[in-house]
Amino acid sequence: MNKKLLLFAFVGMLLFTNTGFCQSLNGHEYVDLGLSSGTKWAKCNIGATTELDYGDYFTWGETKPKKEYTEGNYTVAEIVKLPNSTYVDNDGFTHTIEGKEISDIAGTIYDAATANWGKGWSMPTKEQFKELLDKCQWEWVSKNGVNGYKVTGPNGKYIFLPAAGLRNGSETYGVGSYGYYWSSSLNSDNTDYAWYLFFYSDDHFVYSLSRDFGLSVRAVCQ
Repeated sequence: MNKKLLLFAFVGMLLFTNTGFCQSLNGHEYVDLGLSSGTKWAKCNIGATTELDYGDYFTWGETKPKKEYTEGNYTVAEIVKLPNSTYVDNDGFTHTIEGKEISDIAGTIYDAATANWGKGWSMPTKEQFKELLDKCQWEWVSKNGVNGYKVTGPNGKYIFLPAAGLRNGSETYGVGSYGYYWSSSLNSDNTDYAWYLFFYSDDHFVYSLSRDFGLSVRAVCQ
């Protein structure tokens, strides 16, 4: 076989594997699942180095993991607001504009994905999770001893979501059995809660939970 044919065969083989031509943003890999929205899903959780790692746990609106996850040490219990801004008028006076309340923290200072991985990455919205649920094939699997869902997109590419459990107080619960992944979307009917992806071996859906629990974050980009 000549060199050109050998190279063609190698490229073709990579195109039909999940790792072939996996692209990255700010040094973090993502997978294009072929979704109509154009959303690309990160290959691993925030704080993880591989798709099998559980990664870090975040409350909704905080951007760093911590030793304990309690109502008392939750720093964004109030409705989150954008930072105040200023402008200078024609007479040279500086005015302050109070930051507005927001119902979705994607791409803001409260977004754990943006804060840790940089501009272009964000937490998925509730709608992006719904697209993942509706347009992809979900299969509960064990990969190298780690339980979770293999989520395969319309183009055959997949991501693996490990069942990392959640953090409450100083304990981690449900590891290997349950997955909890924050969205960026606040529950407008009860603002003490935010929407998240919940799954176990028999089901997977979007629900809402008190914002002070520590959950996994799987980032998205466009």
